[in-house]
Amino acid sequence: MTAAANVPSRDIIYIPALPSTRFLAGALALLSVLQYFVAEAAVIGAWAGQEPYSRRTGYISDLGAVTCGVFDGRDVCSPAHVLMNASFVVQGIGMMVGAVLLGTALLCTVARPSVQPALVSARGITRAAAVSARVLTAAAGAGTVLVGLVPEDVGSPWHVVGAIMFFAAGAVALVLLGWVWLRQTPLGWPILVCGLVSLGALVTGGVTGMEVAEPGTLERFMGYPITIGTAAVGLVVAQRTGEQRAAVKRGRAAVR
Repeated sequence: MTAAANVPSRDIIYIPALPSTRFLAGALALLSVLQYFVAEAAVIGAWAGQEPYSRRTGYISDLGAVTCGVFDGRDVCSPAHVLMNASFVVQGIGMMVGAVLLGTALLCTVARPSVQPALVSARGITRAAAVSARVLTAAAGAGTVLVGLVPEDVGSPWHVVGAIMFFAAGAVALVLLGWVWLRQTPLGWPILVCGLVSLGALVTGGVTGMEVAEPGTLERFMGYPITIGTAAVGLVVAQRTGEQRAAVKRGRAAVR
């Protein structure tokens, strides 16, 4: 009786599923990038320039400009620039946290419905692609953090460096991950397309020097797909992780 009394009851034992908790946190971090669209809409609504802000002709960075006046030939006045720059930083942190918490093996297997995520090791080109996608996602996140911390009108080249990091690294990361997931989930194609569209727009912007009729539209073809594709990756991981956590709970309930 004494020995039995020293055995803890299963009713009071809780062993957290640390991997799935970590992966869920990483997925939510990637999903957090969607706040950008809400922030952008709010900042555009507060625009106080002589002409209404247009997504077709206005640069995204104009929304984060600190002062009102003429910048690079454009009339800029964004009273809610703090919100826009904070959104850039939050978006970047979300991407970096997601890249750290979502392991390489997870990204190689999470989209396979019949495989428990992260338990199957990946080798060769698939693993290399997943590792590269993680590194590039983190680099893209660091880039957009730079964009938020160094607005376009403070006279620092780091703003442009950050923007290029976000566009280039983010696009290639989605291309790689979309390729890895092509045979695993229908979302592999949209993620791949997001990366290709962003990469194509970036090349077009580089070739033309952004001297096009609608530079705002072109820039958004660079940036929006990265945000949407990143959130889609987070959605897939969150769904599979949620299924795994639910299965663990059902298993624990069955042995009680």
